[in-house]
Amino acid sequence: MGSHEQTTLVTQNQLFYGTFIYPKTLTDLEYLYNTAVAVDQNGTIVAIERDCDLSQATDTLLPRLGWAADSVTIHSSSASHNQFFFPGFIDTHLHAPQYPNVGIFGKSTLLDWLETYTFPLEASLSDPVKARTVYNRVIRKTLSHGTTCAAYYATKDVTTTNLLADLCLRAGQRALVGRVCMDQLSPDYYRDASAADSVAATRESIAYIQSIDPTGSIVRPVITPRFAPSCSAPLMADLGKLAAETGLPVQTHISENEGEIDLVRELFPAKEIGAKGDSYTHVYDTFGLLTDKTILAHGVHLSEEEVEIIKARGSKVSHCPCSNSAITSGAARVRWLLERGVEVGLGTDMSGGYSPSVLEAARQAALVSRHVAMGCAPADAKDSKVVNKDGIDRERAKLTVEEVLYLATKGGAELVGMKGKVGGFEVGMEWDAQLIGLGRDVADGEYEAQDEEEGNVDVFGWESWPDRVAKWVYNGDDRNTRKVWVKGRLVHERK
Repeated sequence: MGSHEQTTLVTQNQLFYGTFIYPKTLTDLEYLYNTAVAVDQNGTIVAIERDCDLSQATDTLLPRLGWAADSVTIHSSSASHNQFFFPGFIDTHLHAPQYPNVGIFGKSTLLDWLETYTFPLEASLSDPVKARTVYNRVIRKTLSHGTTCAAYYATKDVTTTNLLADLCLRAGQRALVGRVCMDQLSPDYYRDASAADSVAATRESIAYIQSIDPTGSIVRPVITPRFAPSCSAPLMADLGKLAAETGLPVQTHISENEGEIDLVRELFPAKEIGAKGDSYTHVYDTFGLLTDKTILAHGVHLSEEEVEIIKARGSKVSHCPCSNSAITSGAARVRWLLERGVEVGLGTDMSGGYSPSVLEAARQAALVSRHVAMGCAPADAKDSKVVNKDGIDRERAKLTVEEVLYLATKGGAELVGMKGKVGGFEVGMEWDAQLIGLGRDVADGEYEAQDEEEGNVDVFGWESWPDRVAKWVYNGDDRNTRKVWVKGRLVHERK
């Protein structure tokens, strides 16, 4: 089995029929059965007809829209294979050039891992041939896992950063693409010569990406200071000015690792940079890098004061549970962030994270929240030795299936600037979607395997739809992702 990428644009109106599931709120999934969703040539949902059969939809909905039946492409979910349509996943943090290193992190912590594994690989992708091979693969792989939008870090090389944007546009995957800025604390062979050179190269890449997709409907540039330790104060100040000038989004890392936090405090004393405090967050805030379009990856060790600043600026956090565990960075307190009013999405953070799957990130987010819960006292504990310093008790700390799916879709849409545009199935939203298939019900007395390609999810037929969705979250993989669309365009199909 393999995948096939469709590179043609949408030329017909489309009608999708069957079962649709999507996050309505943080805590609730909407289930639509026997429903028809009409998507026009622009990839926009223009009508939804509930509680109908397919013939009713074609006989009544299509004429109402003025669509001739023979000019409409119809897609149906298969009830016999437990199929349903679900919004495309949004990966709010990943490093495209690091994809070949997925699963390779040894016994390192963050700073050692960068020197040993990451910088040498990223530097080697100044070779366009090598970069094309890696970038094509990471795009195809993430699409096969249902990722319809990705916030990519590229390298410091302008040519191959632009190549990544080209390839995303051709494949039809929505992407924020950022040339990585770094002028200190990185190897001599892999750093910008100066702050001025870094900003000039960033402007060059921004201009190119905006030239290939002027409307930004598929690919957009993003200002990308790698993280504070690798950027000088003048560079961060200039990038903050660039963000204010252009109104472009910003992506960077924050408070991932305790050693990193200590390093930031050492490199940027509050008095020297004119900060109002000595935290990691104060550094970015001082240089104008905290905006309502800023994506902050990790946020594992943020303080109450830092979260208040992040909320006030409208900045958002990409939760990366796989890499936080793999590199032993810590367990982010997602419930605490959400209750403090900070928007949160999910990131695979390859290659600190080991998987290209946002579904895997969702299940890991659920599991990591349970580890956070283990450090909290129950709500009714009377003489507990544990003090819930964040005001979050054991049960509240845990994230539900519904909540992690929200983070993977609508939550991510908030982070990448697409709120109300993708992440659900409502009139006016764009058709970024997956067709998920859980396979046929297990037959009575069956012993021989029916179809290995149907994946790890076993459905017996008596499960409710919420239970089937839970099985998918905890057992599903790319074999369940049958088709993927972005803006109405078929970009992946599993054969």
